[in-house]
Amino acid sequence: MNETVRKGRIEDRRLITGAGRYADDMADPSALTAVFFRAPHAAATLTSLDTAAAAAMPGVVAILTHADLADDGIGSVITPMKLEGPDKHLWTATPRPLLVETHVRHLGEPVAMVIAETRAQAMDAAEAIEAEFDERDAITTIAEATAEGAPLVHDDRPGNLAALWEKGDWPAVRAALSGAAHHIRVNVPVTRVTAVAMEPRNALARPEGARFCLYASHQNPVAMRASLAHFMQMDAALIRCVAGDVGGAFGMKSGPLREETMVFWAARRLNRAVRWRADRSEDFLSDEAGRDMEIEVELGLDAEGMFLAQAVTMKLNVGGYASARSLPPVLNFGGVAGVYRTPLIAGRIEGWLTHTIPVAPYRGAGRPEATFAIEQAIDMAARELGMDPVALRRRNLIPEEAMPWTSPFIFDYDCGAFEKVLDAGLAKADFAGYPARKAASEAAGRLRGFGLALCIETAGGLWGQPGRDFADVEMKADGTIRLGGGGFSAGQGLETLLSDLAAEGLELPVDRVSYVQGDTDEMERGGGMGGSGATIKVGSAVRDGVTKVLAQARELASETLEADAADIEYSGGTFRIVGTDREVEITEIARIAADRGTPLMAKGEFVTDGPTFPNGCHTCEVEIDPETGRTTIERYSAIEDIGRVIQPQMAEGQIHGGVVQALGQIFLEEMRYSAGDGQLLTGSFMDYAMPRAADLPMLNCDFYEVQTAKNPLGVKGVGEAGSVGGLAAGMNAVCDALAQAGVSQFAMPATPGRVWEALNAARR
Repeated sequence: MNETVRKGRIEDRRLITGAGRYADDMADPSALTAVFFRAPHAAATLTSLDTAAAAAMPGVVAILTHADLADDGIGSVITPMKLEGPDKHLWTATPRPLLVETHVRHLGEPVAMVIAETRAQAMDAAEAIEAEFDERDAITTIAEATAEGAPLVHDDRPGNLAALWEKGDWPAVRAALSGAAHHIRVNVPVTRVTAVAMEPRNALARPEGARFCLYASHQNPVAMRASLAHFMQMDAALIRCVAGDVGGAFGMKSGPLREETMVFWAARRLNRAVRWRADRSEDFLSDEAGRDMEIEVELGLDAEGMFLAQAVTMKLNVGGYASARSLPPVLNFGGVAGVYRTPLIAGRIEGWLTHTIPVAPYRGAGRPEATFAIEQAIDMAARELGMDPVALRRRNLIPEEAMPWTSPFIFDYDCGAFEKVLDAGLAKADFAGYPARKAASEAAGRLRGFGLALCIETAGGLWGQPGRDFADVEMKADGTIRLGGGGFSAGQGLETLLSDLAAEGLELPVDRVSYVQGDTDEMERGGGMGGSGATIKVGSAVRDGVTKVLAQARELASETLEADAADIEYSGGTFRIVGTDREVEITEIARIAADRGTPLMAKGEFVTDGPTFPNGCHTCEVEIDPETGRTTIERYSAIEDIGRVIQPQMAEGQIHGGVVQALGQIFLEEMRYSAGDGQLLTGSFMDYAMPRAADLPMLNCDFYEVQTAKNPLGVKGVGEAGSVGGLAAGMNAVCDALAQAGVSQFAMPATPGRVWEALNAARR
C-alpha cells in the first residue's frame, strides 16, 4: 500500500467518541414535535375520527389527517411498479396514502399527525384522539392470503395476488425433471425480519429562506429530494435534503419513506420547523420489513449426480402494499443458478398481499434467498443420493476455463474461479480436521453439523440496467482537495476508501483530502447507498475525476513551463519537463488556476455495462445439545472473491456484518404476528432477540482475488457478501446436524424450542 493511503479508518474516532452528527443531533429550539396516532388494528375500516378535544390541548399546533393531505393535492406516495407477468398483464403498485383515509391494512398505519410545542404535549394529544374502527379478520401469512375465501387486502387484487413473474422454459424443465434419475423437492421458508438499525428513523424539516430542507436518517438524499419534488409538486431547486452520519440503513432507509415525507409536508404547510423521532417500539411498527418468503425448489440429477434441470418458485409476502420496493428478488433471481452448470432452469415469483407492514430491500435484497434456495437443495440431494456434498458441488461447478459464462438463466458471469474459491474455503475452514471435531462432539453427547455454501450475487448495478454514479474532485488554491461522493456511507468506510483513492490518483498526502456526502447542496447527483456498488461506481468516478483534474493541471503546467503538454510528466505532486530539472508543483498550478477564476475541478462519472459477480465459499460448524435444543455456532469461515481488495480490513468488516445479520436471522430474529387479528408479537427486544458478541465465534475470513474488467478498479463489491453466504451456510450446518438424528427437513428459526421439538418428533 503506498504512502498516500491512510492506515485505518478516519471515521471511527469521530463516531466512537460521540462526535458524529446524526439527524437527531441537529439543534433547532424552534422546532415543533410530531407524533403519529397509529391504527391499533391490522385490518379495519376507519368509521369516525374526532380530533377536536386533542386539538384543544395545551401546546398543540395542528392535527393533520388525510383530509388535509387531500386539500393539498397529495395522494399516494409509493415507488412505482411495472412488472410484466407471463400473460403480459402489467402489475402495478397499490396506492399507499400517507395517512389512512378509510382502510387500515397493517398494524400501526398512521392515521393522524399530531404537532405540538413539545414531545410530551404531542403524545398526550395523540392519546386524546377519538377514533372508531370496524375491525376485520387479518391475514398475515402467505398460506392465509392464498386460502379459499380469504379476506382481500385490496378489493382490486383478486385472491390477494400482488404480482406474478416468470422466466425460463417451463415445459422443457418439467420434462427434464420428470425424466431425471433423481428428482429432489425441498421447501425453503425464509422468515420475516426487521432491519433494527442502531439509529431509529428520524427527521427534521424546516424552511430555510425560500427553500425547505429535510434532515433525515436516510441512505439516499438525492432520491429523497426527487421524491419530495414529485409528490409535493415542487421545484427540486426549492428542496434541500441532508443525511449526515447514519447509524445503519440496510435498504430499509431508502425510497420515499412515509413519516419523513409527512414531516416535510407538515413543515411546508405550517411554515415551521417540525421534527419527528421514532422510538424503538415505533420502529418495529413502522419500519419496512425484510425477507418473508417461501421458496419451492426442484432439482433433477442424473445417475452420476450431474444437475439436469432446476425449477424455483419464490412466494413473497409483500405486506399491506405492493410497490417496486416489494420486489427486489425479481432483480436478483438469477442467483438461483449459483455457480453451477445446470443446463435448464425456470423460475417464478409470486407476490402476495397480507395485513402486515410492507417489505423492502434488506441487506442482499433477494441475493441471500436465491443462494439459500439452491444450496439447501444441493444438500438435500447429497443426503438422498448418499453423496458427499462437497463432491456433488465440485462435480457441477462452472470451470474457470469456461469464462465468460453464458447462463441458461438471466446472469452471465464475466469471470470467476469457483473451484479455487471452494478449495481455499475448505482449507480456511480446516475441513480436513472436521471428522475429529465431529467425533469429539459425539463423545460429549452432542450433534455437530457442517454447513457449506457457494454463493454468487450481482453488485454495482441491476441486471439489464446500467449503474451510474458520480464524484466531484476539486483542488483548491491552498493545495487541499475537496472530494464529493455520489454514493453514501452508513458505516461502510467510504470516507476513508474514496479519500485514499483520490490521494493515490493525485499522488498527494491523503490528509489533504476532505470528503463530503449526503447533502444535495454539495452533491446534487448520486446513487446513494445500495447494491454493493459504491466502490465500483463512485470509486471509478473518483478515478475519472482525478484524471480530468490532472489533465487540466497538465495544460496549465505546459503553459507555465512553456513546453508542450506531451513533454511533461507528472509524479509525486510535481509536473516536470521530461529530461530536465524544470518543474512546478501541482499546488502552485492550483493557485494559478484559482487566481484566474478557473479552479482545478472536475465532475467524475462512471457508468457500468453490467453488474459484477462477487462470489465465495462460506462454511459454518454448529453443535446442538439434544437435551435442550440449544445450538452453538462453533466455527465460521469465508473466502470471498470480491475482485481487487483495496482495503482488506474494511472488506472483512463488511463480510462480518453481513454474516452476523444472516446468523441472527437463523438463530434469533423473527417478526411474528398473532393469527386472526395481526397483532405484533415481537414488538420489542423482549421478544425480538438480536445476536450478541457472546453468541458468535471469531469469524475467519479471507479473499481470493479474481479481478474484473467491468470497471477500472477491478473490484466486484462486498457490502452484501456476508449475508448472501451466511444464510445458506448457517442453515445447512443446522440441517446437517439434525439429519444425523433423523430430522429430514427443518426450517428457520433454529431456536432451542424448535430444535428440541424437531429432535423429539424424529425420536417418536
